[in-house]
Amino acid sequence: MALTEFNYLFVIGTIFAFLDAWNIGANDVANAWATSVASRSIKYLPAMMIAAVMEFSGAVGVGARVADTIRTKIVDTQQFSSSPAVLMLGMVCAVVASSVYLTFGTKVGLPVSTTHSLMGGVIGFGIAALGTGGIQWVKPGGGLQAINSGVVQVFMAWIIAPVLAGIFASIIFLITKYAVLLRQNPVMKGLFLVPVYFAVTASLIVMLLVWKGGSYEVNLTDAQIPMVVLLVGIGFGLLVAVFFVPWLYRVILKEDWQLRWYHIYQGPFLLRRGDVPPPPGSYTGPVQDYYQGHASSHSSSRTDLESRDSSNTTELEKELGGTATPNRSSQQRPQERKSLVGPKPEGVAWYSRDMLFWYMKWALFHGVDQDVVGHQAASAHSRLGDNNNNNNNLDDMHARAARYDNRAEYMYSFLQIMTAATASFTHGANDVSNAIGPYATIFQIWRDGRLPVNDEAEVPVWILYVFFLIP
Repeated sequence: MALTEFNYLFVIGTIFAFLDAWNIGANDVANAWATSVASRSIKYLPAMMIAAVMEFSGAVGVGARVADTIRTKIVDTQQFSSSPAVLMLGMVCAVVASSVYLTFGTKVGLPVSTTHSLMGGVIGFGIAALGTGGIQWVKPGGGLQAINSGVVQVFMAWIIAPVLAGIFASIIFLITKYAVLLRQNPVMKGLFLVPVYFAVTASLIVMLLVWKGGSYEVNLTDAQIPMVVLLVGIGFGLLVAVFFVPWLYRVILKEDWQLRWYHIYQGPFLLRRGDVPPPPGSYTGPVQDYYQGHASSHSSSRTDLESRDSSNTTELEKELGGTATPNRSSQQRPQERKSLVGPKPEGVAWYSRDMLFWYMKWALFHGVDQDVVGHQAASAHSRLGDNNNNNNNLDDMHARAARYDNRAEYMYSFLQIMTAATASFTHGANDVSNAIGPYATIFQIWRDGRLPVNDEAEVPVWILYVFFLIP
């Protein structure tokens, strides 16, 4: 029976849970795509479109398991069995505190964390209502099981995750740097390594789906799970090697300007294509200069180095760690940025059709119509006071950075997009719980008039759908 006398708590909890979900989108979605957009691997609008799809998939497919952890495994909810309304009130307070703090922090630019904020709110109300003994810090019994439950598992993740991420990032970068970027003919070396990285990424996604699970049932034994993860990764890597790598070879090394993305399905047959005819005069190629706008008198980009006289080959190989082969596609002209919103009409009334149409475009697209790359230098100079000190100058930092073959950079941009999409999926699977975990408890207590227990403690799928749409 619904607790109609607490309708106001349900309404307040709904509003502030929506605000919490909005703050998740405002703060955390960029974590997956900032590097891809800033490094020019993908433009802002398509990045946000892919992020929306992957966040939704992770939230609906896997998010229920994490949400259940937030709402039933932090505070000992069974101590509220005689007074479920108190637990409902506590969850409302936690959501209100989290959302208000996150909104304030987002507005003033604080480095906030949605997970830290919500966990703090839940732990705070639990201590206020039950004392420290009412918080499930660890599970009794000791061993690995103890640190894999309750509050300690979240605290451990905050420590372990950054360390492991840093270690894996360093390993992957060093392998790529010394096995590809600093070798002679780095593009060919990279072609052999691309399927391996794609296979590893696919294995990680399958591992998340199988081990963490969600609203689906996985009927695999502990011995079968590693085999499934390994075989799926190998299978995906083979698909990439058979179909995608030949397309990359033709596009990057042969500069086959007639190929389009939908020719990937031809796979090995692309290698049988003949010589490439001369491109039209307006053709610039898909490979862009990733160092455009960052060159200075201190150093030159790979594109500049490739255009030197052949008498400097020895010096060039020493600087780049490989041979330099000029190509047409590396000679890029700056691309003009097209705005979705467009310039504001001038000399017309605010109620005119043109002005109203512009206002509509601004309201719908101003959030995604951002020149992220163009703002990098300006914002950095603003923070640094735009002084001439080389130690604090962004241009000098870019000038001293190592420069690699733009063709190799382009080849790995596809992998960067896939890994960013994977990060969005995992973010949807994990951080959606910050909003819907407490709200699911609020909703179920209000609807049923009692605590959700054991098998009934399921997160309704419609809540996953609704709260995904908010960010």
